[in-house]
Amino acid sequence: MNLSGTRCAQWADAALDGRPVGANDALAMLSDSQLDAMDLIHAAGRVRRARFDNTVTIHILDNVRNGACPEDCGYCGQSRDSTAPLKPYKLKPVDEIVADAHAARRSGAYRFCMAISGRGPSNADVNHMCDAIQRISAMGMRTCLSAGLLDRAKADRLKAAGLDRLNHNLNTSSRHYPNVCSTHTYDERRDTLTAARSAGLGVCSGLIVGMGETHQDVVDVAFELKRIGAESVPVNFLLPIGGNRLAAPHCQGEPLTPLFVLRVLCMMRLINPNSEIRIAAGREHHLRSLQPLALWPANSLFMDGYLLTQGQSAHDTFHMILDAGFKPHLDNPHELPDELRDRITRGVDGSRPTVLPSVDSALPEGRTLLKPTVTAQPNP
Repeated sequence: MNLSGTRCAQWADAALDGRPVGANDALAMLSDSQLDAMDLIHAAGRVRRARFDNTVTIHILDNVRNGACPEDCGYCGQSRDSTAPLKPYKLKPVDEIVADAHAARRSGAYRFCMAISGRGPSNADVNHMCDAIQRISAMGMRTCLSAGLLDRAKADRLKAAGLDRLNHNLNTSSRHYPNVCSTHTYDERRDTLTAARSAGLGVCSGLIVGMGETHQDVVDVAFELKRIGAESVPVNFLLPIGGNRLAAPHCQGEPLTPLFVLRVLCMMRLINPNSEIRIAAGREHHLRSLQPLALWPANSLFMDGYLLTQGQSAHDTFHMILDAGFKPHLDNPHELPDELRDRITRGVDGSRPTVLPSVDSALPEGRTLLKPTVTAQPNP
């Protein structure tokens, strides 16, 4: 084995044995040109398979309130400072949220993730979401909620309603955070995660790569997520949405490339071996033709898009998972549409799916497609 392969194998051995991988090694994973990317992918894949076998958990994200946010987060089209052509809407009715959850379940989602724009939820917002969560949990669907800054009392109410996880991303390092947002602090974000943990909620927290940070910032947030013990780590890559203050994705002064994105995912797996690592926003745009390789370090992904941007269709997502030799984690295969259920069953039992890939649902390379919630002109 060459030096690159030996180093990567040693990091995988350490992660599997519960020994820490050092910060300098994590930096090398991102920046050392002598480190072969495929050696790193193989090492991360060993850890991923040991912890999560070859299953992929599929999450669907529902934007239950859009826009009108007082925060100035530079990456977000819902921010007060963004001029992205956003179509704001108020909190969806509970019946509509529950209907969205039913549709997610039928499409093969493992977890239904809801997001509310704004600094943090009011008491009325919490009551509204508790009603929705109770009804969604009653149908056997796992739930996650992203609702901004949250205190312990509100976290307790959400837990009592049946919420499984609270999402609140750290996004970047404490050092870089003031360059991203000035209307709240990094410590306030950490306090929200503490409140969630204290209430007995699972913690979902991740990062956004490409906001002008350094490699050190990426490594620092990886270790902070390890310290927090986040069960779920969504790894986002900044999308270039016109109108946002941060709209030119770069890290360490360089644009994001597919191989660098894979290095980030591998580093996150080797630093956080027991966490669910999710390929989140930007996977289609930045990974392009290398998307399937991301399933070696990551064991989870979003399907059918993100808060403001469209993503790969369910059809093409399932094809990608099966073609790469993985299988979707399904609780309810009997509820899937016949064509999708048959394709998944054939793929999981070892035979090759025969359905041709769709011709109109894959994202063209290099494009960011906006959801219908983002319109050609801002709302009056």
